[in-house]
Amino acid sequence: MDKESPLARAPSPAADWALDETVTFLNHGSFGACPRAILDVQRGWRDKLEAHPVRFLGRELEDLQDWARSEIGAFVGADADDLALVSNATTAVNIVLRSLRFEKADELLATDHTYNAILSALRFRAATDGARVVVARIPLPISSPDAAFNAVMEAVTPRTKLAVLDHATSVSSLIMPVERLIPALAERGIDVLVDGAHGPGMLPLRLTELGAAYYAGNGHKWMCAPKGSAFLHVRRDRQATIKPLSISHGANDNRNDRSRFRLEFDWQGTIDPSAWLTWPAAIDGLAEMFPGGWAAIVAFNHQLAVTAAQMLAQALHTAVQAPPEMTGSMSTIPLPGGPWSRVEATRRKDLIEAALRARRFEVPLMMWPSPWLVDSGDLPATTEFFLLVRISAHIYNYFGQYERLASILSGFPGADRTQAGPPPSTD
Repeated sequence: MDKESPLARAPSPAADWALDETVTFLNHGSFGACPRAILDVQRGWRDKLEAHPVRFLGRELEDLQDWARSEIGAFVGADADDLALVSNATTAVNIVLRSLRFEKADELLATDHTYNAILSALRFRAATDGARVVVARIPLPISSPDAAFNAVMEAVTPRTKLAVLDHATSVSSLIMPVERLIPALAERGIDVLVDGAHGPGMLPLRLTELGAAYYAGNGHKWMCAPKGSAFLHVRRDRQATIKPLSISHGANDNRNDRSRFRLEFDWQGTIDPSAWLTWPAAIDGLAEMFPGGWAAIVAFNHQLAVTAAQMLAQALHTAVQAPPEMTGSMSTIPLPGGPWSRVEATRRKDLIEAALRARRFEVPLMMWPSPWLVDSGDLPATTEFFLLVRISAHIYNYFGQYERLASILSGFPGADRTQAGPPPSTD
């Protein structure tokens, strides 16, 4: 790559981040990362809380939460009163599923790319009510958003009552065409719960316009807010049925200056709200780190992920798994060889990941199809697996890091040399 390319250097210096500088961190997608300056802001909020806990939690927090939700709502295109602040997207999804009720033989629709934690929550809800989880098969590699759209719609039946769809899938890193799926499913009377764990900060969001009944989003991933910052967006006409996991004082609060949704979600017991209150600083702070602000950040991360994936696929003599329009800030590239039995795929995965860690690289390998689909009986026990490497891109990353990764992974042609120990050093 040309040294003058904007992808050839990290726009944000490593020193600005709390990450271990001895590790090449290409796994922002798992748990995110937070700049030091943002963590300092959070520390300030914690200091205010501990200086006078009663004043802060009892008399100041409500107004502070209103302010934070307003800032977050402006960023994701939502009315602040339609947002509930929660600790993570998995919690948000569980809130919705625990609040809804289904009849026997109702069908709850997911896909074979659905995150394991979400699929587990969906199966729990279905089992409790005697409903059934239907798993739509979405091809990988995939040629276009049409293939994903058609796969979901073909799995719909007259018994489908709810669809749980990723905005950006975790294992396969696909951007799902939720903008098309939500109205198409609504025409059949089906509500959509969007698992948007990767949405905020990766994709431009206009949640009110999107129109999903429910949207769960994280702040700690691509927005780089502290851990514990997430939201649940509930469409106004669905709020009466959605209750927090912790029923507290808001359940019988007789105030009439706030909606019941607000009263029940804004106080769920004693917590540390510092992550939520720091979120606005992350919105502003990241924008200040990068000329052009958030639009430029999203564009840089996308271009780096797409370009790095193409280079890795060429180096490994494999193929990218999705077109650029279905790629956000992550991409998965298959390793050569396979398919293998589950035992063999797991063995190879463990050996390659150990070799990467030995070279101070943090990047995950994924088995495809997802093994939990075998465990749940959706796929046969004889299913064979491929290995995918999932790369993430954020403004502390640059193209040379992925070139070094390609050099290491190329030490495993056909993945047959995993028995020979770690690949040669690229130092």
